[in-house]
Order: sequence, then C-alpha cells, then structure tokens
Amino acid sequence: MRRAPRDVEEAAVPPFATPADHGAHPLKVLHVLDNLGIGGAETWLMALLKHWREQGPGAPQIEILATGGKPSVYDREAIALGARIHYVPYTRATALSFAGAFRRILRQGRFAAVHDHQHFVSGWHFLVGLGALPPVRITQVHNRLSHLQVNYLTTPARRTAAQIGAVLISGIGTFIGGTSEQCLREYGFDRLRGPRGVVPSGALYCGLDPTRFASGRAEAHAGVREEFGWPSNARIVLTVGRIDESAEFDHPLNQKNSAFAVAVGIELARRDADIRVLLAGDASTVTEALQRRVCSAGLADRIAFAGRRRDVDRLMKASDALLFPSCTEGLGMVAVEAQAAGLPVLASTAVPRECVVVPDAVRFLDLEEGVSAWAGQLESILAAPRPDPAAASGQMDCSPFSIKHSAAALVQLYRGGARETLLQDFSIGACARSDLSKMVTS
Repeated sequence: MRRAPRDVEEAAVPPFATPADHGAHPLKVLHVLDNLGIGGAETWLMALLKHWREQGPGAPQIEILATGGKPSVYDREAIALGARIHYVPYTRATALSFAGAFRRILRQGRFAAVHDHQHFVSGWHFLVGLGALPPVRITQVHNRLSHLQVNYLTTPARRTAAQIGAVLISGIGTFIGGTSEQCLREYGFDRLRGPRGVVPSGALYCGLDPTRFASGRAEAHAGVREEFGWPSNARIVLTVGRIDESAEFDHPLNQKNSAFAVAVGIELARRDADIRVLLAGDASTVTEALQRRVCSAGLADRIAFAGRRRDVDRLMKASDALLFPSCTEGLGMVAVEAQAAGLPVLASTAVPRECVVVPDAVRFLDLEEGVSAWAGQLESILAAPRPDPAAASGQMDCSPFSIKHSAAALVQLYRGGARETLLQDFSIGACARSDLSKMVTS
C-alpha cells in the first residue's frame, strides 16, 4: 500500500513521451533482447554499432537492455563500440524489479525509440513502461511462429500471456518489424489491428557489411585447410548453426537440422574422396552422438565439428558450398552472408525466399527429398562454376541487407518516419531500383 502514491504520481505522467521531449540530436535508441550471444539479431546489432561508430559524431547512440541479466559473447566489443548495456533479468519472479529498472532506464535515457526484439513479450515490456516510453515503440520478431510454438508457447499460461502480449503491442506499439515478411504473416502481425487501426508493419532486414566477405579468399582457402589438416585440393561443404538438441531427423525442437546435415555430409563424403564437411556452431548435448556417427562411418578425419566460431566470414571464403537444411528460419542470414562471399547455397524450402540476393547462388530443395537427393544436389553445385565474388559483393551492397541500407531504414523509423515500402527509402546510389526489387523478390 505504501507504493500507491508513487503509482498515482507515475500514472499522472503522459503515457508516451513526445518527440519534442527528446530532441532530434543525438538520436538515442534502447534495444531490448535477452543477451548479446551469437545470433542473427545480435550480429546485426554489432554491425550497426560498427557502422554508426565509423560515421563519427552525430551518429545514433545505442543502449542495450539485456533481459537475460548476464554478459555474453559480444558484450565487451559492444561496449568498446560505444554501447551501454543494462543487465536487468526479466522473469516471473523478477517482474516487479524489472518494471522499476526499465522505467528508470527509459526516463534517464530520454530515448527517441525503443526497439524490442522479444516477440509477444515486448507488449508486456511496453505495458510496464507506460509513462516513460519514447514516441517510437518497435516490436521485432526474428523466429518463425512454428519454432516459438514448440520452444516457448508450450503451456496454456504461456499461450494466454502471448495473446495478451499481442493485444498490448496493438495498443502501445507503433511499428512491428519482422526479420522477413513471411515471418510477419505467420504471426498475423502484418494485419494486427489495435485502437488506432492496423499497426504499421514490415520487414526489417538484418544487415551486414559486404566488405567483410569481399576479399581474402586465397588466404582463407589455404589457412582453413591447414587448420583442419586437410589437403589443398579438398572441397569444403560448410554448415553454420548451433547443434540441435536432438539427433533425430524429425524432432519438433530441431531448428538447424544438424542430424540431417551430418547424414548428408557422410553420404557426400562417401561419394567423393576430396570432400570435407565443416560444421560451425555451438555444441549441444547430442554433439557427441553425431560425432560417433561420423566415426562409425570412418570419416572422422574428413568431417569436423568446429564449435562456436567468430570467423564465419573466413570459413565461408574458404568453403565451396553452404549446406543449409534448416527445419525453420525467420529469414536465414547465414544464407545471405554466404551469398556476400560468393558461396553457393543449398537451402531447404523452409528458408524464406526473401533471403535471395544473388539468384544464381541459391538453390532450394525440400527436406522430404531425402539425404541422397541432397547429396546429389551438392555434387551438382560443386561441379558448377562458383559465382563471381566481386559481382556477388556488388549485388549485396545494393540490397536491403547491406548495413548502410539497413541502418538508413532504421534511422528513418527511429525518427518517426512512416514505412510504406522500405525499398523506396534506400539511397542506393548507382544501383537501379528495378534491379534491387528483383533481387529481393526472386
């Protein structure tokens, strides 16, 4: 009861700060996510920090609210690039303390926008922030709804909380972004209606710096083969993603389809003695089981589990094909990165077609076709000429996945600009708009 006067006082404050309260400079944005581990959203955020750091004074300033409450992989680098990180755990047990800390951060930060990457939960964050929220309030979803349904929405209480979260987003949020348009449609967020009508929405594509992938292929080719003890004529099939929690092909919790990738790698290696397979990504409880399968096939010296890597761009420049058999993907930034390196991609049909920038570099195949068909497709890819890396880099630089275009779209959004079609908002220099549109929709 002692807190009632404070609650009354806070309730008297206008629910949303106005743009005039914040001023146009500097543009400050609070990003909300679990942690800065290695993932698509986190890697995008690091690319944004680097891009804006290079722009110098006047560039947007980023603060990060880590609701996992603990540091992770990118924290030190993010801080060195100018970000401030707040570690505030968000759980059922810490809801009240989170609310107080969140409101305090919002009031002290005087942000122009809050960009929340935690799907339905963002609605609850917005609710407890009422009275201190900035004028722009963005929800972004990065994973497919099907993935969320088997990993998070597993109890009636969680499903109800998600439904309420969606209502809160519709009433408080000002924009809903998806890592792909397909992702938005699955959630129904492309047509979410609130008290003010349909909430504006659209794809907010994660961005990358194409120059990271544009040069150094010869050095990477030699260095990676030397690192793993493979001959110079070895042809490397790369797969990138954390190892799943099940060694079964069809387990509902699987996302990256690690067991299937291993099976395809074994089949391909049996067909061609020059093939090497490299799996890069965090280990899991089934990694040892998958390694035993490789050993049983007599291929331990030709199929390597590299674990977590910070040099995926180098691995891509050294490889000859990307195997990407995911069961579900919000977009599939790994496939986009591969195209930036001129690396041919074989992806499952579960990967949204929006990831295609270099059409000649990407093939899609249904997982139902089976291991043998996937191995055959990889043989065909390896026999074909590799896309020209310089041309691929140029196409990527003209695409919405280029960090300069991704960052520009965000700045417009953070300043309260309406999004009609993000492609029309990019300053793409010499790139023809018609060519860009073809790249995105192919």
